[in-house]
Amino acid sequence: MTTPLPFDDRDGLIWLDGAFVPWREARLHVLTHGLHYGGGVFEGMRVYGGRIFRLAEHSRRLAASARELGFALPFEPAELDRAAEELVERAGIADGYVRPVAWRGSEQLSVSGAGTSVHVAVAAWEWPNVFSSAAQERGIALGTSKWRRPAPDTAPVRAKAASLYNICTLARDAAEADGYDDALLLDYRGYLAEATGANLFLVVDGALHTPLADVFLDGITRQTVIALAGEAGIAVHEGHLPPEALERAQEVFLTGTAYEVQPVRAVDGRPYEVGPVTRALADAYARLVRGAL
Repeated sequence: MTTPLPFDDRDGLIWLDGAFVPWREARLHVLTHGLHYGGGVFEGMRVYGGRIFRLAEHSRRLAASARELGFALPFEPAELDRAAEELVERAGIADGYVRPVAWRGSEQLSVSGAGTSVHVAVAAWEWPNVFSSAAQERGIALGTSKWRRPAPDTAPVRAKAASLYNICTLARDAAEADGYDDALLLDYRGYLAEATGANLFLVVDGALHTPLADVFLDGITRQTVIALAGEAGIAVHEGHLPPEALERAQEVFLTGTAYEVQPVRAVDGRPYEVGPVTRALADAYARLVRGAL
C-alpha cells in the first residue's frame, strides 16, 4: 500500500491571504487564536473536469459561517471564487478537492477574539473518490455514535465551524475502531441527524425521508439531491425522524461534497439494499456534476 503524502510536505501552491505561496510555506503561528479556541471555519468543494461544483454557494457559506462565529472575512466571496479557480487551473487538477479555510490570528491570546486579524487560505489537490469503487457499489456500514449534535443554543450549529468537528472526529474514530465505515449521529433530542460529514436520507416505499436540518448544516449536496428528486418525481419529506424510522426504510444513503451520493448497506448491523431510488439519484448527481456545472 502506498503511504499518502502528509499535507504539510507537498509540492504546489496554496492561496494565502491574497497571494499564491509555495505549499510548504503556508504556515501559521502556534499561538494562533483559531488553533487554541476553535475560531475557524472551512468549506469543501469538488472539482470535476477541471471545474469546481457549486463554487459560489460554498464561498457564500464560508462567509456566513464566519459571521456566525463573530468575524468577517477580509475577502469577498467573488474574490475567493477567483482564487479557487486560478489555483485549480495552475495545479492542472481535473478531479479533485478544494479546501478554503478562515481563522482568527495571533495578535492576542485570550478567550475573547477581539483584536485578532482574520486569515484565509485556499488549497486544492487531486482526489477522485473517498471510498473505493466496491464500497460505492455495495454501500458502507454505519454505527450509531454516543456523541450527539448539540442544541442551537449551545453551539453555532449553522456554521461549518472547525470546533464542531471535534464531535465528528470522536464519533468517526470510535466507529472505525468498531469495524464501521462511518458513524451515525443523533441530535440532542434523540432524532436522527447525520453522519460525521454527510447528510442522511432514508427511502421508505419509494419516497425520500430526511432529517430536518435545524441543528446541522443543510448541505449543498443535500439541497442538490432534493432538487434532483423533485425533477424525477420522487416525493421528499423533511422532518424529525426517530431512530425507529430506520426500521421502515428499504434504502439508506448519505450525501455530501466528499461522499457525493453514497449508498449505505447497514446501520448497526441492520441491512439495506442499494435500491433503485439510491441508484437513480446517484446517477442523476453524477450526470449533473460532470455535465451542467
